[in-house]
Amino acid sequence: MRLAIKDCPPIGVSSGQNSSSSPDIVPGRRGWEALRPAPCSSRSATRLGYSSHIGWMNAVSDNPTRSLPANRDPWLGLLAISLGVSLVVVDFTVVNVVMPPIIDDLEISALDAQWIQESYAIVLAALLLVMGRLSDVVGARRLFLIGTVVFGLASIAAALAASGELLIASRFAQGVGGAIIMPTSLALLNMSFRGPDRGKAFAIWGSTIGAAAAVGPLLGGWLAEFSWRWAFGINIFVVVLIIAGVLKFLAQSPRQAGKVDAVGGVLSVLGLGLLAFALIEGRNYGWWDTRKSFGPFGDALDLSVVPVALVVSVVCLALFLQRQVRLTRVDGTAPLMDTSLFGIESFSTGNIATLIIALAEFGMLAVLPLWLQYTLGYSVLQTGLIVFVVAVGSFFASGASFGMAEKVGPIGLVRIGLVLEAIGLLMFGVLASSDSQWWIIGIALFLYGMGVGFATAQVTNVVLADVPPQHAGQGSGIQSAARQLGSALGIAILTSTFFTVLDSDLSDRLVEQGAPAPQANELPSAVSDSAGAMISELSENPDTAAAADAARDAMSHAIQINGYTCAALLALGMLATLLIPRPKADARQQEEEHAPSRAAEADVDAK
Repeated sequence: MRLAIKDCPPIGVSSGQNSSSSPDIVPGRRGWEALRPAPCSSRSATRLGYSSHIGWMNAVSDNPTRSLPANRDPWLGLLAISLGVSLVVVDFTVVNVVMPPIIDDLEISALDAQWIQESYAIVLAALLLVMGRLSDVVGARRLFLIGTVVFGLASIAAALAASGELLIASRFAQGVGGAIIMPTSLALLNMSFRGPDRGKAFAIWGSTIGAAAAVGPLLGGWLAEFSWRWAFGINIFVVVLIIAGVLKFLAQSPRQAGKVDAVGGVLSVLGLGLLAFALIEGRNYGWWDTRKSFGPFGDALDLSVVPVALVVSVVCLALFLQRQVRLTRVDGTAPLMDTSLFGIESFSTGNIATLIIALAEFGMLAVLPLWLQYTLGYSVLQTGLIVFVVAVGSFFASGASFGMAEKVGPIGLVRIGLVLEAIGLLMFGVLASSDSQWWIIGIALFLYGMGVGFATAQVTNVVLADVPPQHAGQGSGIQSAARQLGSALGIAILTSTFFTVLDSDLSDRLVEQGAPAPQANELPSAVSDSAGAMISELSENPDTAAAADAARDAMSHAIQINGYTCAALLALGMLATLLIPRPKADARQQEEEHAPSRAAEADVDAK
C-alpha cells in the first residue's frame, strides 16, 4: 500500500489555502529556508520528510524550465533577453551623440532637447515597480514580449517624428517599453537558470548592460553619418530578432493569481517619477534658487520646481511604503511591493549595495564623452570607439567569470569587480590631463569595463538568489528600481560635480592669467552651460586662445575630481557588500537533486 499524502499541503500553504498561493516568508531567514512548512496530518509522511518533498515538487512544478521541450534552449533564450536589455540601455546613450543633428533637423529648443533625452529615463524609473508586479500576474515571458512590441512601435514613431513634440512623446513610450523589459528580463533569467549556470547567465546579463552603455556612443557616431533617424529605426530589426528568439527558446512563464494595487501604483509612479525628475533636472532648474522658470515656479513663485518635486516625491514614497507594509500583513491582499521580501537578508542588503554601486558605475560615462571631444579634440566616431573599450572589458570579464564563479562565488566576483572599477577610475584621477594619451585612457576604460562586467552582473545574482519564483517579478522590479535610482542619483551628483569644478577652476585660472573680473566670472558659466562646446570657439580666436587652454585644463581637473569621487563611492559599495550574508549552497538545486532518491525511499518504506 502506498503512502497517502493527500492531507499534506505543500510548503508555505496552510489548511484552507489554495496550493497556488504564495509561500510565507519568515523575516530574518534566507531564501527557501524562509518558506514555512505547514504541519501535515500524516505522521508517516512527517517522519520520512516526504511532506517537505511534495511541497517542493508543487512549488517548482509551475516552473517551465524544469522540463523544456526539445526546441527550448534557455541559453539561446538568454541571448534574446540580453538583446532586449541592450535596446533599453543603448537608447540611454545613443541620443546624446545624435542630439545636434536632431536640433538642426527639427528646429527644436534647448528645453525640448533636454526632454528628448530625459523623458525616457524618468518614465523608466517611475514604472519599474509596477511592471515588476505585473510580471508576476501576467507572466514574465508574455509581458516581456508586450514590452518589446511597445518599444519597437515607439522606435518607429521616433524615427518618423516630424516635430520635437512627437519625438518627446515617442521617447515617453520607449520609456514604458523599457520599464517592462528590464524587470521581466531579470524574472525570466531568475526562473530559467539554477546552480553554476545561474552565475554564468547573470554574468552575460550584466556584461550586456556595461557593453550596451559603451556601444551607444559608437553606434550613434556611426549612424549620425547617415541620419539621426536610424538611431531609432535600427531598433526594429533587433525587436524582430528578440520576439522570434523568445517565442522559440523560452517556455511560458507561470502566472500568479491577483490584482495590481492601483493606489500603490499611482503613489509609486508619482514618487519615483518626481524623484528622477528632480535628480536629473536639479542643475537645470536650480536646486533651490530659480535658474529657469517652470510653470508658476520662477515667475509667480521665487522658488525652483526641484525642491517642491523632491518634497512631493518623499511624501508619495512614504505613503506608498506605509500602504505596502499594511497590504503585506493582510491575508489575501497582494501588495505592489511585497515588503516581506526584505526579510530575506541577501535581498535587503544586496539592494543597498546595488543602490550604492550604481551611484558610481555610470556617472563617469555621462561626462567622459564631453572631455574626450572638447578637451582632447576627438571626433564623435573616435569618442565612440574609445568608449567601446568599456564593452570589450565587460565581455572579457563575462568570459573570465565562467571559470571563477564556483571558486570565488558571486559576492567574491562583485568585490573583484569593484576593485577593478576603482583602479580604472583612479587612473583618471591621477593621469587625466589636457594632453592624455589614448592608450592610457584605453587601459583605464578596459579595467573599468572589466569591473562592470564582474560587479553589475553578480550583485544582481546575489540580490535575487533567494527570492522564490512566485515573487521573481516583484523582486526583479525592486532590484531594477534600486539600480535605476542609483544611476539617476549618481549621474546627478557627478554631473553637478563636474560642471561645478569646471566653473570654479576655470574662474581661478582666468584670474591667474590676469583676465578682467567680469570675464573671469561670466566666461566660466558660459563654458559650463555649453557643456564645453564653447571651447572650440574660444580656441579659434587668437584673443581668447589662452582662455580655451585654461578651459581644457579646468575640464581635465573636473574629470580628475570625478574619478576620485567615483572611486570613493565604489569603496562605500565595497563596505556595503560586507553586510551581505555568505550564500549557502543553492537550496533549490540540492532539493531537486535529492528529490528522486527521497521519493523512492518514501515509496519503498510505505509498501
